[in-house]
Amino acid sequence: MPAKIKNLTKTLLSDNWYTLNKYSFEYQKPNGEWSKQEREAYDRGNGSTILLCNTDKGTVILTRQFRLPTYVNGNSDGMLIETCAGLLDQHNAEDCIKKEAEEETGYKIEKVTKIFQAYMSPGSVTEIVHFFIAEYSENMKVSEGGGLEHEQENIEVLELKFDAAYAMIKSGEIKDGKTIMLLQYAKLHNLCS
Repeated sequence: MPAKIKNLTKTLLSDNWYTLNKYSFEYQKPNGEWSKQEREAYDRGNGSTILLCNTDKGTVILTRQFRLPTYVNGNSDGMLIETCAGLLDQHNAEDCIKKEAEEETGYKIEKVTKIFQAYMSPGSVTEIVHFFIAEYSENMKVSEGGGLEHEQENIEVLELKFDAAYAMIKSGEIKDGKTIMLLQYAKLHNLCS
C-alpha cells in the first residue's frame, strides 16, 4: 500500500558540500489518522560500488582511505577498508564505476555485472548505491590508482586473498557496509575463490 503524504514542504538547511533539507509533511497512519512529522534528509546524489575479483588467484581488490565521519565516531585512525566506489555525478551507474575503478585501483575494467542496488541509510540519506562485480587481471592494470589529487583522494590499493578479506569482516578490520554486502554476495555465490 503506497504511503499517503500531504502538505509536503522542503526547507534548505545547508548547501555546503551537498544538500541538507528539512521536510515537513502529514503522514496518514494505517488507522486513517493524519500525523504531522518533520525529518531531515541529506542529498549527496546516488553512487556505485564494485568488488573486483580474480578467480584464478582467488583475490580481490579493496581500497583503504581516511574517512572523517568514522574518525569522529570512534574509528581511532579514521582509515576504512572498502570496495571501490564513487558518486554518479552526470554518469550512469555502469560508466561511473568503470571510471572510479580505474581512478582508484588502476585497473581498466571493461565488463561489469550489476547485482543489485540498495538504500544504504534510508533514515537520513537519499542515496541509492548500485552494486557491481567484475573480474580483473594483471593485464588490465593501467596505473597505480590511488584516486585523483584534485579530489584530495589518498587511496591505498589492497590486493587480498578473498578468504582473508572475508575473515576481516569477523575480525572487525572491515566495517564498511557496502564492502561487507559485496563480500557476502561473492561468498554466497562462490564468485571470488
